Amino acid sequence: MQNGFNAYAAAAKTAQAVVSPRELEASLLIKAATRLQIVADDWEARKRDLEEALTYNRRLWMLLVSAVTAEDNPLPVGIKQNILALANFIFNQTIQISITPQAQSLGVLIGINRDIAAGLRGR
Repeated sequence: MQNGFNAYAAAAKTAQAVVSPRELEASLLIKAATRLQIVADDWEARKRDLEEALTYNRRLWMLLVSAVTAEDNPLPVGIKQNILALANFIFNQTIQISITPQAQSLGVLIGINRDIAAGLRGR
C-alpha cells in the first residue's frame, strides 16, 4: 500500500511542477464552472447538489482573493481591485442563489469562471 501512495505522491508532485500557477487557477475555475453547469443542466435531478457546487466555487474564490491580497503578490493594484470587486459580486450572487435557487441564476457564475479561465490561458 505504501508503494502505491509513494507513486501517487511522486506523480502529483511532478504534475504540480509542470503546471503553471495560471494554468492551475484556470483549471480550477473550469472545474467549478463545470460543477455548476451540471446542476443547471439537470436542475430537477441535481438541485440537491447546488449547495455543494456553490460551496466549492465560493472556496475557490476565497483562495483567489487570498492569493491576490498576499503582500508578495506582484499584480498591479488596479487588477487586484478588479479581482476583489469581482469576488465580492460572486459572493453576493452566491448568497442570492442560495436564498432563491434557480437554474438560470447559475449562468452568471459559470460565465465569469469560464471567462476568467480563458483569460488566464491567454485565449
